[in-house]
Amino acid sequence: MMTKNLLRLKDLSVDEIQDILTHAQNIKNGKKIDHQGKIVANLFFEPSTRTHYSFVTAEYKLGCKIIDFSPAASSLTKGETFYDTVKTFSMFGIDAIVIRSVQNEWYKELKNIKTPLINAGDGTLDHPTQTLLDLLTIQQEFKKFKGLTALIVGDILHSRVAHSNIDMMRRLGMHILVSAPKEFRDSQYEYIDFEDGLKRADVVNMLRIQNERLTDKMSMNIAEYNKLFGLNGARVKMMKPKAIIIHPAPVNRNVEINDDVMECSKSRIFKQIENGVFIRMAVIDRALRTK
Repeated sequence: MMTKNLLRLKDLSVDEIQDILTHAQNIKNGKKIDHQGKIVANLFFEPSTRTHYSFVTAEYKLGCKIIDFSPAASSLTKGETFYDTVKTFSMFGIDAIVIRSVQNEWYKELKNIKTPLINAGDGTLDHPTQTLLDLLTIQQEFKKFKGLTALIVGDILHSRVAHSNIDMMRRLGMHILVSAPKEFRDSQYEYIDFEDGLKRADVVNMLRIQNERLTDKMSMNIAEYNKLFGLNGARVKMMKPKAIIIHPAPVNRNVEINDDVMECSKSRIFKQIENGVFIRMAVIDRALRTK
């Protein structure tokens, strides 16, 4: 029986991943799904714009009733635990729970929760729906994954998007290049020169500096970072003719991506945001389906 949880993409087969992508594309193409009366709770223990409100939009489009949780106005301020908070919502009889937390692998605490759980981001490890929307954007562009080369650039060490994307892209047959300042490198990967990678990549996946996760002050200033690792108009000209630019957002403009690149002909950054709604509709439908 198919699990209704979506916690880590590595728990799903390649066929299951492709099924979600196909379902999302069908929804984008006009397929109608109705979950009128179903209740979905969004428990975001970390600030978010795109992921949080993309889920909200997806839930509205599916006809769901929505509970939006506010940590600052909850019993967390009285000392209630993460587990007890989630268990409480589960006992309300809710049909699915979407969770984001700064804690790595938060779902390991929730093995006794019977309500379907959807991971909207955990710590620095996984961001399943972001990876899925990135893959949908790539699939729409190239009609395939195998044989494509992706360059992942920036704060690799602290980025759950980087870890999730690298793992899944490799499983789908993509070749991965990684470029980052030394202080933002995760030792499990090999690194190449940024501009060399730009010339070789079909997909350039830019990342922001995860300032909220830094334990020490960054060694270089913003201007230096932009000079060494920022994507500007001159560097876009180094890219392959059909290469595209993606970014999980929020974008720190003129740090990792300059203003003139944000909506250039190679950028798919805002298309990713659009695709995020369809991916999250597909994932929520997967959690709510009875068959």
